[in-house]
Amino acid sequence: MTVVEITSESHFNELTTSLPSARPITISFHTPWAAPCTQMNAVFSYLATQYNNVTFLSVDAEAHPEISEIFDVSAVPFFVLIKNGKVVRELSGADPKELSAAIQELSGQQPVVAPAAGVENDEKEETTAEEDLNGRLAKLVSAAPVMLFMKGTPAAPQCGFSRQLVGILRENQVRFGFFDILKDDTVRQGLKQFSDWPTFPQLYVNGELQGGLDIVKEILAEDPNYFKNLQTV
Repeated sequence: MTVVEITSESHFNELTTSLPSARPITISFHTPWAAPCTQMNAVFSYLATQYNNVTFLSVDAEAHPEISEIFDVSAVPFFVLIKNGKVVRELSGADPKELSAAIQELSGQQPVVAPAAGVENDEKEETTAEEDLNGRLAKLVSAAPVMLFMKGTPAAPQCGFSRQLVGILRENQVRFGFFDILKDDTVRQGLKQFSDWPTFPQLYVNGELQGGLDIVKEILAEDPNYFKNLQTV
């Protein structure tokens, strides 16, 4: 069995309604920019070759928001398991073993050991998931001299704190990069430990955490010219 890449909402509806109601379906929601999705796409494709009695569907969550909304997808990678026309399980995050076990239970076949990262690739040395994540986070926080990790985007903040911090940066004419942590739960949870800061938004300058909204307000209260005097590299 191969993975079917969904091309439209009508394509999705046609496939899901034409299948026997008793046939299990697994749907993978992903985006091209999320690194964990690349890993899990490989795992998903591998599992599709092992379970012939399960239909595997792949959906670009951003290209097909109407399908994502049906299953309330708020982060990727995200997996939906369906049997007898009903959602029996949902999985969020990049955990190959959890996905493999869930699909094995859904299909009723013998367990399949999913690879930790991709299938038959030429990676040099295997590293732990935590090390991989920390390496990715280190790159993300330094992606721009000033990086804001927020809920939503500067044009459409999804919480009041993020909206206020965007306002402060714009008021001070600060050029900044941003990352929507609602789009990637792996980054959202990992950054809390990486920065030892449990809430969002989080503001980084030259890869160093400055703090959240309250801390930035305190900094500006002590030094109104903080951003004007800021030296970025």
